[in-house]
Amino acid sequence: MIKRTIGFVAFWALLAGSSLQAHHSLAGVYDMKADKELSGTVEKVQFTNPHGSLSVTVKNADGTTTDWVLTLGSATALAQRGVGKTGPNALHVGDAVTVKFLPAKDGSPLGFLKTVTFADGRVIQISGGNAND
Repeated sequence: MIKRTIGFVAFWALLAGSSLQAHHSLAGVYDMKADKELSGTVEKVQFTNPHGSLSVTVKNADGTTTDWVLTLGSATALAQRGVGKTGPNALHVGDAVTVKFLPAKDGSPLGFLKTVTFADGRVIQISGGNAND
């Protein structure tokens, strides 16, 4: 009986541990106190779980470009906000956008997306910038 109980507890402990490792804190990667805004062109959009991504090419002052990868919420959370591959809030390769995001702490061209503003002025609220969005 004791072996069965220990085995049961060990199984659930391993299962819980793997779930915790799979989900990370935004504050561990992104600067939660700094908002950044950039304008550029959508290069790639991925609607995947657990997190999608938006790649935006930004032209720098010196004429070079930087490809920024912005983490999105899950495909399900985005769909609940009306963001997807089709419809009025669809993001397409080639769209001119301005993005607001939480930048990566290490200064790399990585961020957690908060809003997207299209050239026509439409704004999509992607996230409030916290783990529950």
